This record gives sequence, C-alpha cells and structure tokens, in this order.
Amino acid sequence: MEHANYGALSPLTFIERSAAVFPERTAVIHGELQRSWEQTYERVRRLASALRGRGVERGDTVAVMLANTPEMLEAHFAVPMVGAVLNALDVHQEARTIAFILQDCGARVLLTDTEFAKTIEKALALLPSPPLVIDVDDPQGGGGEGLGKLGYEALLAEGDPTFIWEPPPDEWEAIALNYTPGTTANPNGIVYHHRAAYLKAVSHVLVWGLAPHPIYLWTLPMFDCNGWCFPWTITAMAGVHVCLREARGEAVFEAIRRHRVSHLCATPAVLNALLAVSVERRPGKFDHPVKVMAGAAAPSAAVVEGIEAMGMEITHVYGLTEAGGPAAVCAWHPEWNARPREERARLKARQGVRYPMLDGLMVADPHTLVPVPKDGRTIGEIFIRGNTVMKGYFKSAQATEEAFDGGWFHTGDLAIWHPDGYMEIKDRAKDIITLDDEPSSSLEIESVLCRHPAIMEAAVVARMDEELGETPCAFVVLKPDAANVGATEIIEFCRQHMAHSMVPKTVVFGELPKTSTGKVQKFKLRAYAWRL
Repeated sequence: MEHANYGALSPLTFIERSAAVFPERTAVIHGELQRSWEQTYERVRRLASALRGRGVERGDTVAVMLANTPEMLEAHFAVPMVGAVLNALDVHQEARTIAFILQDCGARVLLTDTEFAKTIEKALALLPSPPLVIDVDDPQGGGGEGLGKLGYEALLAEGDPTFIWEPPPDEWEAIALNYTPGTTANPNGIVYHHRAAYLKAVSHVLVWGLAPHPIYLWTLPMFDCNGWCFPWTITAMAGVHVCLREARGEAVFEAIRRHRVSHLCATPAVLNALLAVSVERRPGKFDHPVKVMAGAAAPSAAVVEGIEAMGMEITHVYGLTEAGGPAAVCAWHPEWNARPREERARLKARQGVRYPMLDGLMVADPHTLVPVPKDGRTIGEIFIRGNTVMKGYFKSAQATEEAFDGGWFHTGDLAIWHPDGYMEIKDRAKDIITLDDEPSSSLEIESVLCRHPAIMEAAVVARMDEELGETPCAFVVLKPDAANVGATEIIEFCRQHMAHSMVPKTVVFGELPKTSTGKVQKFKLRAYAWRL
C-alpha cells in the first residue's frame, strides 16, 4: 500500500532531484573531465542496471577499492539503488586485512582501481571464492595491471541508462558497511542505514549553512565513513564534486584556486600538509570564501590559528565511524569574533554541541550514566544517541548490545562539559596519563607543545618510570626549518606553560605513525615508549 504521507528516507532521492532540476549544471570535475548532473545520473543508473544484470541482489555486498574519483561517487548511489550494500575499502590497508573484509562481508563484486592492483592481487589469492573483479583504469592514477575480465566502462555499457529503481521499502535497511582499522585483531564492520545517511547529509547542510551549488573539494577519503556522508550532501545541493586523488598541500591550494572551491573537509594530516607548504609557495589569502570542516582528531589551537590566517574558515566537528562521521560541532557565535585571536582559536578547538539531527549527546559517568556537572573540570565519557548512529556492528550482536548499553552509544572518549554546554575532549579513556595519582589529559600537553613555533605535530603517551610511575613521553615532528631545536628547549617551554607534573620527561623526534585517515596510532607510540 502506498502512503501519501510517508516515504522511506534515503539519500538516493537526492541525485534524482538534482538531475531533474539542474541537469546541465556541473556535477563532477576530475582533472580535465567534467560531467553534468544529467550525465552523472545516467551513468549511475547504468551501473545499477549492470550490477543487477550481473546477479547483485538486495542485501548483497559490493566492495570498492577506489580513490576519490567519479567512479567512487557513482558507486555511492548505484550500489544501494539495487538494494545492495556498499563496502568502501581503505586503500591503504594491507592485503591480509582486505582479504578478511572481502570474506567477512561476502562481497559479490569488487570495483578496484588499477593503481592498487598489487595489493588486491595478494588479497584475492587468499580467498577461497573471489568476487567478480571490475577494473577502474583512472587516467589520473598511477597505472597498474587489470585483474578482472571486465573494465568499468565496459560494465557500464551493459547497463540501461533509463533503469528504473525504487527507494528501499524500509529506511532501516543497510546502505553501507565500513570497517574500523584493526590494531591487534581483525577490524569490526559498522553498518549504516538509509535513514542515518539521509539525516546526516541534511545535518551537514544545516551545520555549514550550505547554499545551492557549493563547490566541494574531495580532500577527505570517500572510504572514510563514506566521506563523512558528503557524497550525498553535495549531491542534495546539486553542488560540484571536485575529485582529488591525493590531498597534497600544493595540489589542494591549486584546486581551490583553479575551481574556486567553497568547501572541503580535512583531517589533521591535511591541515598539517597545508601548513607545511612554505609561505612563498602558498597562494596567499584567497579572494573568495573557503570553509574547512576539520575533524577525525581535535586540531590544536595553533593549527586553527594557522589555517584561518590563510583566509579559510574552520568549522570544528567531532565524530566517529559509528556515528557516520561528525556527531558534534563547535557551533560558532558571531560575538566570539570580537575576542582576541588566541582565545578564538581556543574556543574553536572545542568539540562543541550535538549535531542538528542527533537526538542526544551528554558527558556522563561511564558506569552510572549520570551526566557530569557543566563545570569545565569534571571528566566523563561522551555518549550519543539518535537516528544518525549506526545500525550496529556486523555479525556481532553482543558488541552492539554492549555499545548501546543503557540506551546510549558509548564512545570511549573522555571530555569535560563547559558551563555554556560545549564539551571539550580530554582524551580517549586508554590515553589518559596518571600523574601524581590524578588523571591528566595527553591532549592538553599536546596542545601546549603545538604552540611551540618549531613544532608541527605532537603526540603524548604514558611512559613507565620505576620511581615516578607514569610520566609523559612526547613525540614531536618539527617544522622543516627547525632542525636545531632540541629536547631541552622543548621541555623548558612546557615548564613555562603547564603544571610541572604534566611536563614531558622524554622527548622523541620523528614522524608519527598514523592511520590512513590521519589519526595518530598511539598504541604504537605506547609500545615504543615502554621499550625506552
């Protein structure tokens, strides 16, 4: 029975509307390639039709090993159009992990960029029953051999450009499956549903105040929480997807200038890549508004200050894979603009308040779920709940039940609540350092370190000392022109800006180990510190 007052929420409706209302407007730019919304929608329907013709049915999984390319964007719509589930693989994962994921999710089809052929070939060799492999040969890519019997364009040729699709009968159906990186065990699969993807996309519109036709630069990997759901957001606004395979500092600046990019998302790795570009090679302040959504890890006040000095406006968000990306935003008050620059940066570095379509967010005692006082001092765990939270962990009812215990999703992140209702992360529970029998935040120490003019990045973990117990161990990355700065100078700087118990007792110089999305792998740093 059809209902006049109800329809399942799905972001798939966004592309149909944009193609109908703005068929001639540019949808995709990739190098010299440009396609309109009419052309993009036609290709999406061809892909959906071809997948159906190749036996993909409702509930099946289609995996993709793709960079930020038009094909990756098309898959975000075509795969769920046939009721299938999109599994976007991390292109930096090793072959064994990819093999586990393909086997675990039972992928029927794999779309893979030829640049990643060596890794995929090793992964396929570990599978008892490999999926159908479709090669994507991107002219902007790094080459590589095809592994399948069919290329992407040949697959599209099998499809019907007028393919008639229907939204899911139930908005609770899975739309995507994302795996979190495993550290000591296999990764966990996280299931997104159509309703969550739809509402998260609309939330982004509200948070950024998106006007129609934004020009969005893909510096964030589309495999990271499905690009924080921005493939659907930008499509809803009939914007322009400017594809970029690698978010290198100078390439980002060039794309912003050339295409007059209005919006982009950035992890700390991208922000640091921009700051690492020498001043003489930067384009100077842009002559048009550029908005940056910063997330994945809290940017230091120094990073916020540096990016905004280039004329870009940062919106700081906090989130996690289980929330489809951002779950909180440091919603900005115009009157804060009159505050001193350093104070503005400090305010902007806070994680903020709940996203518009998230039902609840609180900082509470992890055992009793009683909210902590909003005193800016008491530490509690961040809890969230609402329609944009994941459906659950794939094949793991027990893990899902534990994560949702008490009717809230347990994030594992520790924060304080300020009197104005804005939260500020202090650490992951496992990253707290106990100093003089008191829990201390590694993030606070890192924030001070990043204020040193010679330091580009910093991470702090606990190091065991037989006499003192846990002591802070700092790992720092110096700016290219700061080779002569030593540990003594850095420790003295910290003594001047923080409590003496928090001052690092050890400073280690070198690159920081990171995930493919730019998060520092502190478990590796802890292991190193314990060996010292």
